[in-house]
Amino acid sequence: MNRHTIAVAALAVAAGLAASLPAGAQDAKTHPEPAGFEAAAKTSWSKVKPDEWKTRLDTDETQQLCNLYRNNPPPDIARKIMEMNRATVVYPADGQVIGDWKKGQALANNGRGGQFSDEPNTVNGGNCYACHQLDPKEVSFGTLGPSLTGYGKARDFSPEAAKEAYAKIYNAQAAFACTNMPRFGATRFLSEQQMKDAVALLFSRDSPVNK
Repeated sequence: MNRHTIAVAALAVAAGLAASLPAGAQDAKTHPEPAGFEAAAKTSWSKVKPDEWKTRLDTDETQQLCNLYRNNPPPDIARKIMEMNRATVVYPADGQVIGDWKKGQALANNGRGGQFSDEPNTVNGGNCYACHQLDPKEVSFGTLGPSLTGYGKARDFSPEAAKEAYAKIYNAQAAFACTNMPRFGATRFLSEQQMKDAVALLFSRDSPVNK
């Protein structure tokens, strides 16, 4: 199954879920019953193999709250989400959060990992360019997230800012409640070294991000 087929299938599932809801539940001003959505989603994935994929439909408290408030939680709930997720951040035991920016660049360009078509030994990538501008010479990048061009330079290459960046990569919900950014470290999608390399891409003086 190629990416195009997967995308079309995902849209079809989404359309089917929406169509199966009562008319009132489709109103943007009403909240559909979460249990009904979850049941329909799990049924639509019932033939997916391996079974590990089905566990990706399980939601933790953060996801449940973001779903409930449609990614726009009130201030008190937003604080709760960020506090919960800050508690999950684990910094490197050696105290170093900056790795190799060249490996970070390769990581940012790698969109593999977590796909149906990937082999079991596929190395996960960060796919950072899908949402962010990084190297100013790169013409292909997404705009879902903010531009990160000049990120380290704008922060005077501060060690404290680098540590904050590591935490955001590890679990972005610790800094932005209901963000679209993946929780790379909390979900173990990226390794500690990969996250260090991503921080290096942002904070190394030699990185193209800061040129």
